[in-house]
Amino acid sequence: MSSYEFTSESVSEGHPDKVCDRISDTILDAFLAREAQARVAVETLTTTNLIVMAGEVRPDGLVSNDEMEALAREAVKDIGYEQDGFHWKNAEVMVRVHGQSAHIAQGVDSDGGNKDEGAGDQGIMFGYACRETEELMPAPIAFSHKILADMAGARKSGAVQGFGPDSKSQVTLAYENGKPVRATSVVVSTQHDEGLSQDDVRALVRPFVEGVLPDGWMCPEEAFYVNPTGTFIIGGPDGDAGLTGRKIIVDTYGGAAPHGGGAFSGKDPTKVDRSAAYASRYLAKNVVAAGLAERCTIQLSYAIGVSQPLSIYVDMHDTGAVDAAALQNALAQVMDLSPRGIREHLGLNKPIYARTAAYGHFGRAPEADGGFSWERTDLADAIKAAL
Repeated sequence: MSSYEFTSESVSEGHPDKVCDRISDTILDAFLAREAQARVAVETLTTTNLIVMAGEVRPDGLVSNDEMEALAREAVKDIGYEQDGFHWKNAEVMVRVHGQSAHIAQGVDSDGGNKDEGAGDQGIMFGYACRETEELMPAPIAFSHKILADMAGARKSGAVQGFGPDSKSQVTLAYENGKPVRATSVVVSTQHDEGLSQDDVRALVRPFVEGVLPDGWMCPEEAFYVNPTGTFIIGGPDGDAGLTGRKIIVDTYGGAAPHGGGAFSGKDPTKVDRSAAYASRYLAKNVVAAGLAERCTIQLSYAIGVSQPLSIYVDMHDTGAVDAAALQNALAQVMDLSPRGIREHLGLNKPIYARTAAYGHFGRAPEADGGFSWERTDLADAIKAAL
């Protein structure tokens, strides 16, 4: 169809699952800050005044249990939880993190000679880019993220009073001739201070929605939903248990592109669930930035212990200016897509991951210290030259 409606959602850093993603990635950063080759797979569970961390790391003991507890508390404090049912200072913290399995290590490690480093697991990863926004992201997820990120910034700076840390957004856009033209509905549910009415919260939220949507795109008033259930005072892990890795569509493209199924947070970049998903976004974005397609989906596949991808798939959705098979061959030439090659090309062995835990891993600006390096468009010329 060329004319349709499409919806994506986002959740804030205070959503229970995002609290867990933030803690897991904070622990990962702590390991990588001390040892660039550290191996980390840490999951987090949160519920009423309880934080549980579990997983495998190497070197074991590089970051102590006491340090991991302190880091978890600091992450929760930064998010803003100081509630009776979930408080950064008073919550119980359990750390059940141990050394990495030797059976996993033997398949992944290089032997320093003929054997290259293998992928940390089997799996498929997808990357996507399109011309709907300046960031080359699908517009519904980009707008959904921006609404919540702006609300969180205003809450944490003190510019707006009344918001709590837990919130969700959902934006539906109408497309005509394949391009977004207006919002048909917007939903924002946000935790708020006791005593605020639904109308009060609606008035607080409205400027953030109108500030993100392009001029003239605001949905009809009857399709603008704020806290549809009426009251949202109890939120975060006190209202609903959270787990690392449950918001994979929020983390990526809002459903506008396929997802291989693997979550990102808490995993070091030898895990291709994370690093190859970043690489596939990097390649897709550079294809679009190079003017070779209006939309591009790239799939990579891996086997545990095998260094090179088993397959590279390219789909330009009938918008391509070049042959897909030729482009596929060019992508394999311009970037080493082994786990080591990806990490070195994108500089992934750095403590740059806690910042990815909310508001999307894609569509963010590359940062001077290497954060969001997969959002660079510095490969566009090389791709064109290889065709």
